[in-house]
Amino acid sequence: MKSNNYHLTFFAFIITSFSFAQMHSYAKKIELKGIDSLWHNIEIPNTVFKDLNANLSDIRIYGITATDTIEAPYIHKTSKATQANDEISFNLLNRVHNTKGYYFTYELPNKETINEIILDLKDQNFNWEITLEGSQHQKQWFTILEDYRILSINNDQTNYAFTTLKFSDTSYRYYRLLIKSDVEPKLATVKILKKAKKEAAYRNYQVQSFQVKEQEKNTIVDVELSTKVPLDFLTVTVDDNFDYYRSISLQYLADSVKSEKGWYYNYRPLTTKTLSSMEDNNFELPSILAKKVRIIILNYDNQPLNISSVALRGFIHTLTTRFTAPANYFMVYGKNTDKSPNYDIAKTKIILPQNITNLNLGKTIDIQKKESITTAPLFENKWWLWGITGLIIILLGYFTIGMMKKEL
Repeated sequence: MKSNNYHLTFFAFIITSFSFAQMHSYAKKIELKGIDSLWHNIEIPNTVFKDLNANLSDIRIYGITATDTIEAPYIHKTSKATQANDEISFNLLNRVHNTKGYYFTYELPNKETINEIILDLKDQNFNWEITLEGSQHQKQWFTILEDYRILSINNDQTNYAFTTLKFSDTSYRYYRLLIKSDVEPKLATVKILKKAKKEAAYRNYQVQSFQVKEQEKNTIVDVELSTKVPLDFLTVTVDDNFDYYRSISLQYLADSVKSEKGWYYNYRPLTTKTLSSMEDNNFELPSILAKKVRIIILNYDNQPLNISSVALRGFIHTLTTRFTAPANYFMVYGKNTDKSPNYDIAKTKIILPQNITNLNLGKTIDIQKKESITTAPLFENKWWLWGITGLIIILLGYFTIGMMKKEL
């Protein structure tokens, strides 16, 4: 009986050791508090991202019991905007022109609410004003947009077009579009849309450093945050009142190397956009973990723009986690070689509860690595070296004297 107890104790010790070995392969851990149901959300704090892989592949949820380790699966979500575009059918009633410009009248077969019209124009290099009106019976017209500019610039410096009409929700049976142009617009297609959008939730990041400098014919804007975080949205504020259309290159700091001449910063391309007085200069970014961002504005022969500020925001990252057994749970992270986990719940459609509560997070703790004990080489001690050297000299002398006596 005692033998069986010893075996069970030894087996439990092995299992527990393996459990902690799994956690010890990571750099950090945070205790999860308040687990009282099957599903909970874990909102990843900003302080975690600086120690994560670029694709966030090294996050695990481990539960530790007296005899086992449990890996809790999760679904990784971001707070992106949810958008549903309903394209509304319509009929083109007439197409006429007079001294004011070219008129296009559209009829919606059913009364629908719309808020966007996309014009596909084959013309290039135009700058026209638009008037959009609505009516229920074509007897009285109400102005929706007036002196609304659409624009196209295509040359060696830029290729930019703004031909989307955006307005508040309207519900008319008829719409009349006036393009104020001396030449007939090459209007290929028109899309009338109802855009239903749930706004994204962002974290606003505080800018730690903001520097603007002119270099040759470019304006370079360097923005630094306090820590590395996910970047998804950038806003550039320009204080000039004149019209401008500048190509810009957005870059992020990938790494830096210190040399004898100082620090060398390696910036990598992120995306290219157009800075325009026609729009709000709000840019969606390919999601990236970064601390420093560089904006290069191509001015060519134009005067530099007055950039007063840059704002950076990122989506909120949440782990919707399933807890099936009682344990002391931790979120662990920080492992360069880790691949993304492969969970069933991330592949199948699961009906989640309506109100999933967020867990409270403990303090971030460094996971101590077990230091391997190394034995110093035997001959590292100089007294051993002197002693062995002396012994070799004595033995050589002894054998030499013995050989001399035999010869005599």
